[in-house]
Amino acid sequence: MRRLFLTFSALTLMGACASMTNTKDQPLMVKRQADLVAPIAEKRPLEIIQHGISRTDNFAWLRDDNWQEVLRDPSVLKADIREYLEAEVAYYEASTEHLDGLRKTLFEEMRGRIKEDETSVPMRDGPYEYYVRYREGGNYPIYARRTEEGAEEQVLFDGDKESEGSEFFNISDVDASPDHELIAYSLDRVGSEYFDIRIRNVATGEEFAETLTSTDGGVVWAADSKSFFYIERDDNQRPKRVWHHVLGTESSTDRLVYEEADDAMFLGLGQTSSEKYLIVGIGNGVTSEAYVVPLDKPEAEPRLIAPRVKDELYDVDHRGDYFYIHTNADDAVDFKIVRAPVDNPGRENWEDWLPHQSGRYISGLVTFKDYLVRMERENAVPRIVISDYDGVAHPIDVDQAAYALGLDGWGEFDTEWVRYTYESPSQPEQTFDYNMKTKERVLRKTQEVPSGHNPDLYQVDMIMAKARDGEEIPVMVLRLKSVPLDGTAPLLLYGYGSYGAYIPDSFSTSILSMVDRGVVYATAHIRGGSAKGRQWYLDGKLAKKNNSFTDFNDSAHALIDLGYTSKGNIVSYGGSAGGLLVGASVNLEPDLFAGVMGAVPFIDVINTISDDTLPLTPPEWDQWGNPITSAEEYGWIASYSPYDNIKPGVAYPPILATGGLADYRVTYWEPAKWIARLRDETTGGPFLLRMNMSAGHGGSAARFERLDERAHLYGFALDVMNKIDAEPVAHNSAD
Repeated sequence: MRRLFLTFSALTLMGACASMTNTKDQPLMVKRQADLVAPIAEKRPLEIIQHGISRTDNFAWLRDDNWQEVLRDPSVLKADIREYLEAEVAYYEASTEHLDGLRKTLFEEMRGRIKEDETSVPMRDGPYEYYVRYREGGNYPIYARRTEEGAEEQVLFDGDKESEGSEFFNISDVDASPDHELIAYSLDRVGSEYFDIRIRNVATGEEFAETLTSTDGGVVWAADSKSFFYIERDDNQRPKRVWHHVLGTESSTDRLVYEEADDAMFLGLGQTSSEKYLIVGIGNGVTSEAYVVPLDKPEAEPRLIAPRVKDELYDVDHRGDYFYIHTNADDAVDFKIVRAPVDNPGRENWEDWLPHQSGRYISGLVTFKDYLVRMERENAVPRIVISDYDGVAHPIDVDQAAYALGLDGWGEFDTEWVRYTYESPSQPEQTFDYNMKTKERVLRKTQEVPSGHNPDLYQVDMIMAKARDGEEIPVMVLRLKSVPLDGTAPLLLYGYGSYGAYIPDSFSTSILSMVDRGVVYATAHIRGGSAKGRQWYLDGKLAKKNNSFTDFNDSAHALIDLGYTSKGNIVSYGGSAGGLLVGASVNLEPDLFAGVMGAVPFIDVINTISDDTLPLTPPEWDQWGNPITSAEEYGWIASYSPYDNIKPGVAYPPILATGGLADYRVTYWEPAKWIARLRDETTGGPFLLRMNMSAGHGGSAARFERLDERAHLYGFALDVMNKIDAEPVAHNSAD
């Protein structure tokens, strides 16, 4: 069935961090360092030679040789590593103890902006409307359905009750069977993203005997509701095999549907909007391939759409006698839409349905019986476009300087309605149902901010920062209208810039705790992302990766020139590959920033991308280069790898790194080694590590625990910005 349990818009994790110091007005955190002793990691030099080039890693010992087992059971971590990490946790807590009161205030502010008993807009599928809701004070979602508005609710899965007794708890999927009698649900109780799949009878609550372990959490049901497909992750956390499971049988008897031999490719499962076909997607962000299986014939062998071609991407949907394919084949850099007959979908039969147009980046499509809906973007401005199958098209109109659109699709294929969301950095999310035939628009929901929110207090700008090579970088800026453009305001600068990811200019209830205290917030849509299309991404990867880092710093300089802030008054923030961004950027210009926040930062790039046993390394070679086989590509990465390009003896701003012990995406030792080396080789700081000893890449999955994590980030930021006593602006409207 279509994905009916649509999650609420994520509150963007826009943390902040530290601040450059001066003798006149030092943050309290910096002053406290005289009374504290930071942990000093033992140096155990390891010489590494690649392509005749030698480098020494003094802190490689922080990587447990048994890391695969640590992901599944963090208690087996070596004693000396655990002792060091626990010392870092204690040092962080001591260094920020004075922020306890502020963090509690921030937590209550952010919680006050959340409607605790939130309910999603129900999505119709057959005889039921499916939805997700939270209870007052609850941390986890409740998955439910009803026959119609006002009818009795039937709870399918209660996350709060199911989580009882678990230190960590994460729900990947709750998916009802096509006959609406069963649910398949998947849980991770460690944080390693190995999910166990169980099946439950909705009417009786009876659990099926089988448990499918080491999966990625996703399920696609066969049409008869008697079996489903899922993906197995191997011991290196790579999604390697697609299996077909028949209900009531042991997983050992499951049928292997597809196995991917290339460690550089990921597997994913989906189904066409028509619900006719399973899609087995294979890809790594640069090259892709897809197979289909008729869901009414789940025993059929998978059928290839078109063989993979290096540097060509395609994904598939279906309507009638054709597959509709979104692809960059034939030099369609910003993508086009082709169609191919169902009975012979190979490349030789692809015909353009919507030709390529340079600068119009088509990011995806959804088919309906009579309409095709596509998402596209020009110059960082998103659009939703409705077409009939004769090509007559119209966009859904939006009039804002910066905003975000989300396409939620619909629960059924044969419909005139599509659901989408609209929001901007100052405007809470609105959910609309849109009639594709009549263009009628029905507002179904506006995100409530219980403590009050007045969008008229804010100014949203989209500026174009000039890069050093002449390119224009879109930068979204959110501030209070009362904040003067005289360079006195502190600024939180966020960026990502990898994998072609697009960071939407969305509404965040959490970031308001910064902005309401006079902090300017900006998102730099740098190269390596896809804000300006696929070429924007290509110009920020491999040999051109340094463009991402210089774009980020050039964005900072543009904001300074326009009076939004001043040099040394900017806190940079990035998570995961965004941690690489802020780590490399501060190495280029340590005095540009007041502080740096790297959340689960991908920071030890040359070592990680040289280790082909790590889960994500082989698929990443098309993003960064392969330093194992190529001396030239080794040189690209070695030139910017943040851990290897720290400037000895130079004063760095305070830096906060976070990590998760069960994180397989960015392993715990990357932030740990970074902080250890900063302390050893540079001056300035302080350099702090906040390690979550019981979670993975995303931190806690509990919504209020996530708010507490943000409160730590924002408290740290406000301290180093000398804003811990700042009072937030009052909101006189709760609209």
